[in-house]
Amino acid sequence: MNDIRGIVFDLYGTLYDVHSVATQCDSFYPKLGRDVSVLWRQKQLEYTWLRSLMGQYVDFEKATEDSLVYTCRHLGLELDEARRAALCEAYLTLSPFPEVPAALRELRARGLPLAILSNGSIRSIDSVVRRSGLLDEFAHLISVDDVRIFKPSDRVYELAERKLDLHRSAILFVSSNAWDVTGAAYFGYPTCWVNRGSGTFEEMGQRPAHTVTGIDGLARKLSAAHEI
Repeated sequence: MNDIRGIVFDLYGTLYDVHSVATQCDSFYPKLGRDVSVLWRQKQLEYTWLRSLMGQYVDFEKATEDSLVYTCRHLGLELDEARRAALCEAYLTLSPFPEVPAALRELRARGLPLAILSNGSIRSIDSVVRRSGLLDEFAHLISVDDVRIFKPSDRVYELAERKLDLHRSAILFVSSNAWDVTGAAYFGYPTCWVNRGSGTFEEMGQRPAHTVTGIDGLARKLSAAHEI
């Protein structure tokens, strides 16, 4: 940890709770909000991976909308234009996990530049971060739009190295998504897996250098490293 000169975070599921949309989903589909949210997120990820493989990029808002349409069709739920617009808007106002604001302030107080590297468009990233009041905590908001392919492509991970103007070995990459941590590790970043739900790490030839249960755990690890 003493060699770390910058920290790059994934956005969705790492800093912000993607399932905070379940409340809005439940208002339209009572008692099914969580089911909608879970399948919606699953298809959202699948569509980013499949589009990357096919070379058919669309921005994150379009992938999110398409996956919502699929979800409602699969579950047999009505999705009129008003509901579609409201649910997609909910993805622009996700809630941060409870420990995130204070942990980010603590990390930034150490003088480390903080950045977000996300599959989201720059509009999506800016909206989520700005509306939660955390915009000032970040030196960079980095979107895959710059390379028109989604994580876990190396072309995406390279963006953070260029934006921070640091060698990858000096950048800690932090994500709750094990597949994302795996991709970043193959690229050459030291990694930290935020394992919020006692999950099982992927079997794809990599392991995280660090594992925590929240962003506050990362702040504690950095504090301990600097006290040695």
